[in-house]
Amino acid sequence: MSQPTTRRSGGISTRWLALAALSLSLVAIGLDQTVLSLALPTLSKSFGASESQLQWFVTAYTLALAAAMLPAGLLGDRIGRKTVLVGAIVLFGVTSVACAYAPDANVFIAARAVLGVAGAALIVMSLAFVTVLFNETERPRAMGIWAAGNFLALPLGPIIGGYVLAHFWWGWVFLMNVPVVLIGLAAAILFVPQSRSERRPSIDILGVMLSSAGLAALMYGLVEAGDNGWGSVSAIVPSIVALAVLAAFVLWEAFLTLRPIVDPLIDLGLFRSRSFSVGVVLAGAGIFGMFGVLFTLPQYLQAIMGVDAQGAGLRFLPMIGGMVIGAVFADRVALRLGSKITVGFGFGVMAAGMLLASGMTVSTGDGYIAGFSFIVGAGAGLGLATAASAAIMELSEERSGVGGALIQAIVKLGPAFGATILGSVLNSTYQSHVAVAGLPAAASAAVQQSVFGGLAVAGQMGSSALADSVRSAFVAGMDDASRVAAIIAVAAMVGALVLLPGRSPAAVAADPDAKATSDAVSSTSGV
Repeated sequence: MSQPTTRRSGGISTRWLALAALSLSLVAIGLDQTVLSLALPTLSKSFGASESQLQWFVTAYTLALAAAMLPAGLLGDRIGRKTVLVGAIVLFGVTSVACAYAPDANVFIAARAVLGVAGAALIVMSLAFVTVLFNETERPRAMGIWAAGNFLALPLGPIIGGYVLAHFWWGWVFLMNVPVVLIGLAAAILFVPQSRSERRPSIDILGVMLSSAGLAALMYGLVEAGDNGWGSVSAIVPSIVALAVLAAFVLWEAFLTLRPIVDPLIDLGLFRSRSFSVGVVLAGAGIFGMFGVLFTLPQYLQAIMGVDAQGAGLRFLPMIGGMVIGAVFADRVALRLGSKITVGFGFGVMAAGMLLASGMTVSTGDGYIAGFSFIVGAGAGLGLATAASAAIMELSEERSGVGGALIQAIVKLGPAFGATILGSVLNSTYQSHVAVAGLPAAASAAVQQSVFGGLAVAGQMGSSALADSVRSAFVAGMDDASRVAAIIAVAAMVGALVLLPGRSPAAVAADPDAKATSDAVSSTSGV
């Protein structure tokens, strides 16, 4: 295999500074994703936006993010990963300004779509550089730091965004990306080396089109299922189209593997490696399970406890602290216990935290919430970082761009599935428990739509009994969603213990004799 033009060079401090720059750039993406949900009511008034336009404020970004993943990876391998990274940072900053000064809803939607393209390239290139900059022994720790950087953005959005929306013009929730982007840009230029495949891969145009269309259609179907239910035409049709297009994509890539008219967009041989295929699936499943808290808890905090968005963000700090601790120390645990035990233990801890979350009541206090949130975060950080490390260890530097894009494209489906499935569980239980007998049709529909609608109706009617019913029904739904998330975490734990290799890639890399044995086994098995 030919080698990339830039090998790992420079002092250790320079490479770790480069990683810090990459992680900092991702903070801007995390801020944007969490802040927008807070800003929707304000944007609705400012633009006079319809419900459909409000939905597209979110969907345009999500679809563009999914569609651009694999093309961004190919572009980095072909023209230079630093070039794509720097361009993505600049584009993200410029488009953030465009969002802030958009004159109407349609321009704002277009800017959000471009922002999604830039975000996809940022995410993919940052992961690709973990492969390029760090050797096999260092990658697990680098992945832990990379993951911790991603986690830090989760509470910052509600905390900072809530304060900005309460005290300043709404455009500042997008303009606050600019200083983060400028710092990330300067650090990327100074510390990140140029890197590309020595043999520039040809462009698999049909593969790019099929993968982008398939992933975008699948994400759209999931968004529609979350909004209108799994049985809605708007969810079923794009989901069927997505499965058909993605199946065609896999067949096309398999054909190119046998008859390489052009270089395949993805290396299907990666899926013969248990570390890669199982690691990617487990990372996605872990994120799905973690959404048992990320999806339901903010609604509980604001609807049941009555805290504002900023207060809700502050209450996520224990979970984020647990994630950071778990992710940063994941490599050390994996060196001692192996990937199999570490991932299994991490997801087991997360399942225990989710079971505690399923015991919530309408009177649960901050201490209990902080406790199970920390447990879920620590388990998720430990399990996700190690599972992702197992997958990324199989990537060559030569195709690290497309390989990293493939990992991210699969993992990014976890939140979409999590929000859709867990949201369906919560809504189903809520609607079956809430007392709407005797209410007028319009009031009944508003109550059944959401906990916020239910409390609004109860307030208008001055009915404390209805308010109590709404709260109790929502908490019952939240508990059921947490139980489903715990089941997913247990399934991920079992999958790790059964399917993952016993020793961590870092441990094998650190042990020359073990690495020689591993290489020999890989060569005979074709992996």
